Amino acid sequence: MNNKKTLIWEILFLILVFGVTVYGVFRGEDLKLNLQIIQKVQKAYLIPALLCVVFFIWGESIIIYYMMGTLNVRLKKWTCFLFSSIGFFYSCITPSASGGQPAQIYYMKRKDIPIPVSTLVLMVVTITYKAVLVLMGLGMVIFGQGFIQKYLVDILPVFYLGIALNVICVVILMVLVFHASLAKSIMSKGLALLEKLHLLRYKESRHEKLNSGMDKYRETAEYFKTHKLVVVNVLGITFVQRCALFLSTYFVYRAFGLHDFSAITIVLLQAVISISVDMLPLPGGMGISEKLFLTVFVPVFGAELLLPGMILSRGLSYYTELLLSALLTLYAHFAIRRKTPHTLE
Repeated sequence: MNNKKTLIWEILFLILVFGVTVYGVFRGEDLKLNLQIIQKVQKAYLIPALLCVVFFIWGESIIIYYMMGTLNVRLKKWTCFLFSSIGFFYSCITPSASGGQPAQIYYMKRKDIPIPVSTLVLMVVTITYKAVLVLMGLGMVIFGQGFIQKYLVDILPVFYLGIALNVICVVILMVLVFHASLAKSIMSKGLALLEKLHLLRYKESRHEKLNSGMDKYRETAEYFKTHKLVVVNVLGITFVQRCALFLSTYFVYRAFGLHDFSAITIVLLQAVISISVDMLPLPGGMGISEKLFLTVFVPVFGAELLLPGMILSRGLSYYTELLLSALLTLYAHFAIRRKTPHTLE
């Protein structure tokens, strides 16, 4: 019951943010004119743009399939695609994408995948997912100052904040993984302090959950140590997966008959937006993503095509992803049932 109430509130929050976003983006704009411009685009370019979005979802399913295989968990690729879709749907509708992994763990449990196994796999997915953004962001800071000064002057505070938040997130995750005893000590002392200040009541079950959680981080650390090549491969797949989604904007750009800017430039600009909004407490970075697009893509699309370009780009990269993953999640809810337990070693 609580889960259903939480989902309802998350959807209502999503609708509220969507409404505010639509109002903020289209206020004072000639909607009819923008729709007429969109209708004239070269539709053939929208097909590869859509395929990039599908590949983005499919990419995580390949990672899940690959990693489960290293743990001797036999799954069909289609099932992994459903797990991936579930994760993206709940990530799209929850602040900071916080709901994706709990939902995936729940449905993996319905396929008799032990929670420690699913948690381990998804922990590695999270770390590599964030690490790719960190590497791209730091790469731009170190080697792309010319690019930054040319395109990002107006959003530098947001961009640097996004890099800092992602770096902090990855560092915290890595400390939890590779210094589990230190992390456990810090968290235990923090929990004890909260109890001493009477901000929390002492509960044995809470301490047991803390100990159980730290065990999961130790398991993740052991996986990193014993599957180094697997982690490197996952990092590579994640990089391609991320770039595929960013590349969808390039095909939208070409759909308007434009060709002056390279695919690399557009991919990097989309990466900047993703880096900037990834850690913000908004579902799918809604609102801020649109604002940043309308700022950094001015020289790319020009004033006349900027808003139509944003509508198509965000419509494909976020709203189409949301719709597609929602439909697959609905299908998965009925299709994923308990079956014979998988082989585990």
